[in-house]
Parts: sequence; structure tokens; C-alpha cells
Amino acid sequence: MKSDRHLAMCLVITIVTALSVLCLTDPVTAAKQPNVLIIMADDCTYNDLPLYGGRNAKTPNIDRLAAQGLTFNRAYLAEAMCQPCRAELYTGQYPMRNGCAWNHSASRPNVKSMPHHLGQLGYRVGLAGKVHVKPAQAFPFTKVSGFDPNCVRNPTKKHDLAGIKQFMNQGGDQPFCLVIALVEPHLPWVMGDASQYPVDKLKLPPNIADTPRTREDFAKYLAEITYMDGQVGQILEVLEATGKSNDTLVLFTSEQGSQFPGCKWTNWDTGVHTALVARWPGVVPVGKRTDALVQYADVVPTLVELAGGDPKRHVFDGSSFQSVLRGKTNEHRKYAYGMHNNIPEGPAYPIRTVSDGEYRYIRNLTPDELYIEKHLMGMRGNGSLNNPYWSTWVRDSWSNREIYNLVKRFMKRPREQLYHTRNDPYEMNNLAMDKQHAQVKARLSAELDRWLALQGDPGAAQDTDKAIQAARRGKHLYGPHVKEKQ
Repeated sequence: MKSDRHLAMCLVITIVTALSVLCLTDPVTAAKQPNVLIIMADDCTYNDLPLYGGRNAKTPNIDRLAAQGLTFNRAYLAEAMCQPCRAELYTGQYPMRNGCAWNHSASRPNVKSMPHHLGQLGYRVGLAGKVHVKPAQAFPFTKVSGFDPNCVRNPTKKHDLAGIKQFMNQGGDQPFCLVIALVEPHLPWVMGDASQYPVDKLKLPPNIADTPRTREDFAKYLAEITYMDGQVGQILEVLEATGKSNDTLVLFTSEQGSQFPGCKWTNWDTGVHTALVARWPGVVPVGKRTDALVQYADVVPTLVELAGGDPKRHVFDGSSFQSVLRGKTNEHRKYAYGMHNNIPEGPAYPIRTVSDGEYRYIRNLTPDELYIEKHLMGMRGNGSLNNPYWSTWVRDSWSNREIYNLVKRFMKRPREQLYHTRNDPYEMNNLAMDKQHAQVKARLSAELDRWLALQGDPGAAQDTDKAIQAARRGKHLYGPHVKEKQ
């Protein structure tokens, strides 16, 4: 009898101890090596989304995802161009270090990226949709079918969910990381139903000139955002059907700004500020927002740490923000950095920027030149305009002072710009000559100088035909030239 009571007591103690251990277990430890699903839009200005104050677009699926997770109010990328920002996201390195500092160029051949880092930790790493990074040896993603890789197709190729479903399901218990790089709302704006957005009802942002043609094109752009949102919903349904949703960190990001003047191909906030939403049931806070400052270069270090690796063993410019994901802190980095090299999108016009999340400082390195971007302002080979709305800005600027100021803002820029972005999210009021903000400007200017020196950035010498041609051959002329740690 005594022996039976003793055994029963031991069993109770064992059960209580086990339950205590489970209760104290770190969620990240309990859910070892989460799957990762990254859904990326294309050329979507972050604050055109309702999640960030957009007053027009309908995005029920992105809104639902945000309600289930954590929204980053201050997420940035280093270059508001498709190829450089993707290279930053996939390598954890800034443009100068990974080598892709212009659009349609290439990273250094010896660069390591997401497939290398997570592959070493046992992951299958795939990419569906738009690739737009080079060379292949630096970005050895497994190709996943089903989504259009061509961002300028008219219309977008119909997507098929079978490929991503197969990738998620294969491999048994082996974790996966899947990037689905959508091609909306990149030009041409031909997908979705623009009739949902009557042109006379639109509320245009203050950095967009109000002309009839602009309203027509803005409606088409909004329709593509809604089409993209529908794809997000379908992708999440596929994940749910696999039964792996609870074990998957989902990241949605909007990439850089849209192809309206002052967004893409600029260092203004509407260019380099990106949407970022994270969901991971049981780990990431639900329905919350954070002011933690993060950058695309921080994503791979974060994934490496969540997968059980040590980010410090690699050459990353970013650092892990897993403590933010877990709701333990609302702080990460002090500054986010950015740059722009205009070649081959137009004549040289190098720009550099730094933001602390509240203020943004921009330095235009050749302010005596005009800013010209061929895709926005030029003609196609058949004589038709790339973007017909731009010509209406120029036309109407003759009689409309407000539109004239927007054209001038875009084409003729001062050497220095300073904006109180928190209070002026479209950065319309330049405070660079305001004595009350002299200390802020000096602090940010010094920080930008420090970053440029650290990155081996020569400034205007970087934005030349010679430099980009060398990069395309894998013979980069500038940068820190560091080797991956072994």
C-alpha cells in the first residue's frame, strides 16, 4: 500500500515537473526552425495601403494578416529599385557590400544569400515569381512554378497555386523558406478592376499632381493593389490547407514605392519606406504595431537566428530583430540608410540618405544637374510616352503653381534636404535651412558620413557607366570588398 502511494506521488511530481518545464519553455525553442513564407509585392508605395493610412485601396487580406500579427511602422530598404532592394533582402548586406548598387546590375559573385545561409541550417529555400537578382551562383534559389516572373507582361500571366503547395508539402519535417515575389502593382497597370475606383472619388496624396490622366492611372494602380491583395489571400489559404500555418513565420512586404514621381527611384520616404507585417501564431504579438526601426538587411540575420544559427558568423550589415518579433522590445536599430544611383535609368544623379525614423536627411551629390528618369519621363521606341500622366504634369505646370512646384521638386533638388517625417510623411517641407533644426541636420549628416565611409562609398564616382559596367562583369570598383567568414 505504502509502495503504491509512493509510486503515485512520484508520478504526480513527474507530471507537474514536465508541465512546469513546458510552461517555461521559450516559444522559439518550442517551435524549432519555423517555416518561413515571404510574400513580396512589387512597386507598392507603403502608405497607399490602408494599413499605413492609405485612403483609397481595398486590401482585406493584408488587413486581416495584420490583425493576426505585428505591423512594423518603420521598415525601410536601402534603394528604391527592384534589383538592389531584393539583393539587400536576400543577402543581409547593403548595396555597396553585396555589389548591386544600381538597377539591372549584379551582386558580387562570391556573395552568400538566403539559400546559402538557411540551406546550411537544413532548409529548403525556394522562390516563386519575379527573381531579378544576379548572378545565379549568388542566389541559388530552388525555382518554384506558378507565378509570373515578368513584371512588364500585359496582362500578367495567370497564376497557379499548385507549385507553391507542392513546395510547402514536400520534404516531410524539413523546414522550408519560400519567397513569393508577385509582380503587382508594377507597371503596366492592367490587372484588377479599376471601376472599383471611380476617378472623381479618389483622394490623391499631396506628392502626386492632380490631373485627369493621373487620376485615371492612379485608379488602375489601385486596382492592381487590390488584385495583389487577392493573391496574398490565396497564398495564405494554401498555407492553411497544408496544416503548417501555425509553424510558419509569414512576412508580407510591399517593396519600394510605386512608379509615380517622387516614389520609386528616389530617397524620399515614399520610395524607401516599405510595409512589413509579421505573423507567427503563438510567438508574434497579435494585432499590434511596433515603432522598432528595421531594414531589409536585417531580415536574413533574423531568419538565421530563428533557425538556430549564429548571425555573427557571417558578414551581415543587418542584425536580428527576433526580440521585436517576440514582442520583447520596441527598439532595434538607431538609423536606416539609403542610396540611389540613377544609371541606367537615366543620367547620373547620385543620392544618399539616413533616417532615425522621425527625421530624414537627404544629400543630393550633384544638385546642379536635373533629375531625369527615362521610364517616368521618356518615350518608347514607337514614340508613345512611357507614362502619359507625366506630360500632363508638365503641361499643367504652366498654369497651376501647385503642380509646377511638384515638377520642380522632382527635377531640381537642393544639395541637402531635411524632413520631419513623423509630422510630414510625404516630406513636402524641407527644413534643411531651418536654424531650429540645425542640430538634427548635423547629427544625421555626420551619421551619413560615417556610413558612407564604412561602406566604401565614393559618392558621385559610383554613379558612372564605368562603375556599373564593371559590376555587371563581377569586377566591382568600389565597396568594402570583404569575404564571407568561414
